[in-house]
Amino acid sequence: MNGPLIELRHVEKKFGHGTSELKVLEDINLVVNRDEIVAVLGPSGSGKSTLLRIMAGLIEPSAGEVLCMGKLLKGPNPKVAMVFQTFAIFPWLTVLENVELGLLRSSLDEEERRQRALEMIDMIGLDGFESAYPKEISGGMRQRVGFARALAVNPEILLMDEAFSGLDVLTAENLRRDLLDLWEEHRIPTKAIVVVTHNIEEAAFLASRIVLLSRDPGRVIAEIPNTVSGMDRQDPRFLSMVDSIYSILTRKEMKPKIAAVERREIPMAPVGAMTGFIELLRDLGSKADLPEVAHDLLLEYDDLLPLVEAAEMLGFARVEGGDVELTEVGERFADAGVLERKEIFRAQALSAVPELKRMIRVLESKRNRRMPKDFFVEILEKHLTPAEALHRVETLIDWGRYAEILYYDEDTGQVFLEDATNSDGDVTRFNRNS
Repeated sequence: MNGPLIELRHVEKKFGHGTSELKVLEDINLVVNRDEIVAVLGPSGSGKSTLLRIMAGLIEPSAGEVLCMGKLLKGPNPKVAMVFQTFAIFPWLTVLENVELGLLRSSLDEEERRQRALEMIDMIGLDGFESAYPKEISGGMRQRVGFARALAVNPEILLMDEAFSGLDVLTAENLRRDLLDLWEEHRIPTKAIVVVTHNIEEAAFLASRIVLLSRDPGRVIAEIPNTVSGMDRQDPRFLSMVDSIYSILTRKEMKPKIAAVERREIPMAPVGAMTGFIELLRDLGSKADLPEVAHDLLLEYDDLLPLVEAAEMLGFARVEGGDVELTEVGERFADAGVLERKEIFRAQALSAVPELKRMIRVLESKRNRRMPKDFFVEILEKHLTPAEALHRVETLIDWGRYAEILYYDEDTGQVFLEDATNSDGDVTRFNRNS
């Protein structure tokens, strides 16, 4: 058969119902062909992992259809195997037993299963550790066990969900290189690989084609043929590809956020990290290439993007063509002392962050100027997951505390304004210069 191995047609995915409904994926059209590694790249909230689970048949789409080798997929996909971010191996089984586990439902007899498992262990670089238990081997070797188990079933398609993100930098790099070598030497049985990642360099290094997703909900915004797979990361062609991807992702992510101020949502960026980002830009001459900034801060795209979004939302920076540049206000903030920084931040936040202003209005409407943090979290849970709602409220509190607009009592879990009263009716006051 010469058609696609997997094809997604107008796929959508929603979770929840009614007012709590959350659309994760929208109108996804995607094809996975033979002899290619496809990287699905996007920020948090783009539905990358959900998309992979739909391909695996672990989640049904809310709309659209999934075809595997030309046939409509219903239920778990028998043609795929999956490697997860977490090692997903059983601590009470040896390396060999963990790899054999994936073959228990195959037609192989015990001796054939043992032989297949040993072949995969040898191929993936675990020879000599067959009798070791997971606690006796490193994180990188545990992930190799996951790869060996997935490949042992001879899958048509290997699905990888952030498979390298739980490893240290050197271990992840070694495993990526080994996997690419096995693929290029045709030593693994799979006919295609789909890699979900938020690491731009990883996508450029591994993939023959890169699919870029936006978020909230996840949509395909670009598909890029990749000609730099396997190249040295310092090769100008590799750096150019990385820069191009940054440019597309930041351009697509930023423009919707600046189109209508009243719809802006606060990026999940801690003040301390954002301040460090702005200081670094100032040290680099107020303008820098985003991949260069990510490298200097040891950040991946998924971690860098909220800092860039936050700086742009507050008027401290602007993004154009993959470069980020400080504005005049951003330079003034970077050069200021502690107290002046707070004043600048306060003015920018009050003019640019609607969610913060809404929180202040709620507190001002209360006689004692106090509200439980959980109140704000529950409001956001109507259109966000509980974890996302909590993270957003905590970010708002972080920004508000830095600007000395909001205050927070860890013991009572209450958010309050400067002139709030406590349970005894006493006014709580703070000295801004303390």
